[in-house]
Amino acid sequence: MDKNTIIGFALIAAILIGFSILNRPSEEEIAKQKAYNDSISLVQQEIREAEKLQNEVAVLNNQKTDSTAIETQLNAFGDFKSSALGTEKHYTLENDLVEITLSNKGGKVISAKLKKYISQDSLPVELFNQEEADFSFTMALRNNHIINTSDLYFDPASEVTTDLNGNQSITFLLKSETGAGFEFVYTLPSDDYMLDFAIKSKDMQTIMPLGSNYMIVNWDAKIRQQEKGRQFEERYSTLNYKYVADDMEKLSESKDDKKNIANKLKWIAFKDQYFSSILIADKDFNNSTLASKVETKNSGYMKSYSAEMTIDYNPAGKEDLNFKFYFGPNHYKTLASYDKGVPAEQKLKLRNIIPLGWGIFGWVNRFAIIPMFNLFSSFIGNFGIIILLMTIVIKTVLFPLTYKSYVSSAKMRVLKPEIDEINARIPADKAAERQKATMELYNKVGVSPFSGCLPTLLQMPILFAMFMFFPSSIELRGESFLWAKDLSSYDAIISWETYIPFISNYYGNHVSLFTLLMTITTLLSTKLNMANTATPDQPGAGMMKWMMYLMPIMFMFIFNNYASGLSYYYFISTLITVGQTYAIRATIDEKKLLAQLHAKRAANAKGQKTKKKSSFMERLEKMQREQEKMMKERAKKR
Repeated sequence: MDKNTIIGFALIAAILIGFSILNRPSEEEIAKQKAYNDSISLVQQEIREAEKLQNEVAVLNNQKTDSTAIETQLNAFGDFKSSALGTEKHYTLENDLVEITLSNKGGKVISAKLKKYISQDSLPVELFNQEEADFSFTMALRNNHIINTSDLYFDPASEVTTDLNGNQSITFLLKSETGAGFEFVYTLPSDDYMLDFAIKSKDMQTIMPLGSNYMIVNWDAKIRQQEKGRQFEERYSTLNYKYVADDMEKLSESKDDKKNIANKLKWIAFKDQYFSSILIADKDFNNSTLASKVETKNSGYMKSYSAEMTIDYNPAGKEDLNFKFYFGPNHYKTLASYDKGVPAEQKLKLRNIIPLGWGIFGWVNRFAIIPMFNLFSSFIGNFGIIILLMTIVIKTVLFPLTYKSYVSSAKMRVLKPEIDEINARIPADKAAERQKATMELYNKVGVSPFSGCLPTLLQMPILFAMFMFFPSSIELRGESFLWAKDLSSYDAIISWETYIPFISNYYGNHVSLFTLLMTITTLLSTKLNMANTATPDQPGAGMMKWMMYLMPIMFMFIFNNYASGLSYYYFISTLITVGQTYAIRATIDEKKLLAQLHAKRAANAKGQKTKKKSSFMERLEKMQREQEKMMKERAKKR
């Protein structure tokens, strides 16, 4: 800063200071301004007091003019009109697992928190709150009155009580003008996610129409988005229901759906990916209407569920209505425990809400994968190590199949020079004759071109079972391993906010490292297998080769949003397979193997007992003969 600039700033400052001194108000002017401000404040206060008085008068006038309307509204509740007005109060039942909040308005559960599970905001997982769910009963009263329990205020019989076993309970009373009514009794065991709910009636037949024998059960809830990846949480969020005499079914998980069900239902589950609210009836639900609606992505909710059912009801109170609420995790062992010691026809089968796969895939999970997972987790706390040990066990069990598949490929490979000789001797336009000569060669040396496929097919149930197991395993939720913060979600090492056409739609806005490692090892395994396999000289072989390399790239797009635990398993599994392949290759002498095949062919040529053809091979040769015959007939017509 030069000298002239400094002088300029100094002059500007002097002018501003001089101007403020010259224009400063006198003491007389300050006093006048203060008096003016005080008068304004006084006027404003008088206006406020006048408005307050007017509002009070208006309220009194409204009370006089609306008293008839209020009386009419109360009369709509019939014999329960005295319960239509009240003050809402909340009560809590809790144990070490769950905290359940109830309200005297409607005598219902208005919140359920799971103490051992943490949400994305580091607080206990809350399945729903008062604004997100409702549960009520609708019934008819005499004189054509219809009431819904959500509109009525119950009186608690007492505060929450705890018995000697630590079970907590509370009773809500609803009395009519005549003394008839019912009780809602809630009991939470000391160490359980299951809440018992009983309805005890008293003289309800005196205020209900003659012949009334049912009530309508209303239940609806919005399902919160609890997890990081909405795509798969939405896929696994479903409204499930179980028939009394049949298996479980569900509404569509991908679109809005609604069903009217005449058959009897045992329970209805509002299910998220890892948590569920399940309503179980002691008596069966009848004439049910179930609906599921997919919520918008930015709403904070996955789905909106609603259920309306009728249930048999005896107004005379000769028997109670009993229900159970399950507010808890979709944990296989926990859900299966409710069927222990229960006769087969009475089993709830709540565990079926966990999608473990249909048919053989579900059997593999139930009888092999889950028991092994539970065994390792009983003494190992790191779930990354557990998945590693499970992978080693599975690959060890499957090793004989892997070995057989490699040996079959090796046999085909050492026979390739003879296959090439057949292809050179027989023109390409005689494909059926070529194929027949090739199959005769395989038969003479005792090789089946399909023997290498069978071991791979036998491994498929385990691969698909693991594909279903990991996204459904709540044990992995929130568990970290290496760079993966949550094994139940994707392990992003790079993320971006910019929308990229096609990439963002199918790949997402991140790169999952375990998925990337899985893709690299799969490409390495594919290259190794292609090198160990004799490639047939036939049309389409080149395209098939490129497809084998393209598949891992496609899986990279598919698995990028999947649970990192699944990608980690496939990565380790493929890495072990590559190691096994190199180990098997080191133990097989291909020259010796070729000599064995030639010896077998020589033995067969001398008339020794040959291996009987399989029915598949016989059918294949028959098809080849028929195909050759058809080609000859076509050639004659030309």
